[in-house]
Formats: sequence, C-alpha cells, structure tokens
Amino acid sequence: MRKIALVLLLVTAPIAACAQSAPQLPGSSLRGEATFRYLGFPLYDARLFTPGGAALDWAKPFALELRYRRNLTQFDLVESTMRELKRTGGAIDVRDGLTRCFKDVRKGDRFTAVAKAKNTIGFWLNGQATCTLDHPNISRRFMEIFLGEKTRSKSFTRALKAG
Repeated sequence: MRKIALVLLLVTAPIAACAQSAPQLPGSSLRGEATFRYLGFPLYDARLFTPGGAALDWAKPFALELRYRRNLTQFDLVESTMRELKRTGGAIDVRDGLTRCFKDVRKGDRFTAVAKAKNTIGFWLNGQATCTLDHPNISRRFMEIFLGEKTRSKSFTRALKAG
C-alpha cells in the first residue's frame, strides 16, 4: 500500500506543480483564485499568477487565467469587455483588437491574459496564442476589470489578490 501511495505521489506531483504556474509567464506562481458568479451562476474560475507568487505589482508582468464554466461567443466577450472598460475607467478604442484576440469559448476552455508591459497585453486560448494587443495603458485598463478598485465583486478581487 505504501508503494502505491508513493507512486501516485511521484506521478501526480509534477502535474500539480505545473498547474501552479502560468506557462505564458516563466517564473510565475499562483497568487490567488476565485470563481466569478453572475446572478448566482458561476461564469468562470480565475487564477492570478505573479512573479514568484508575490503580491500584485502593476509595474511587473503578471497573468490572469479564466477557465469558463459556460459557452460564450466572441461577440459576448468583446461586448462585455467594452462595457467593463467603459464602466471602470472610460471607453477606449480597442474593439477591433479585442475582436482579433477573442474567440468563442466553450465550457472548460481557458483564456489567459498576460500583462507584459504597460502598453502590451497578450492573450492565449487553451495554451495557443491568439494575439498581442498594443494600446496606451492597455494592460492596466484590461486587468482592472478583474483586479481594480471598481470590479463587480470585491470578494472575487480580494481572493484573486490573496489579501
């Protein structure tokens, strides 16, 4: 019995370790995770990855992964993002870029956004790069939807930031 437990531990430990970092952001570790709900229904599970799992520092690269619990169209994703950008800090002209970056998602799909630099954010769907969006201050503006002061759920944001 002890041998079986050891074999299971050796086999599953690397899998668990991989799940705790964002491959799109080398050196990152899981900082926090939360489930976003709308009218009580879970829409997605989110995980925040920061360098070494440190507290969020807007000046350093970080990644946010959303694992969807529902099917959503590209149109839904673009429109809701545009509404949230306007609500959290004013409208910006990134609709065409978001349309290039976002694809339809199905239950279980993972979209990862990596705030690479102040004016650059990269997007991956299920580990495949979809695009890089360049726009003044886009990293902060986009990520503030989930991590800023005006998010739709303070408890969600607090859990992601782990504090």
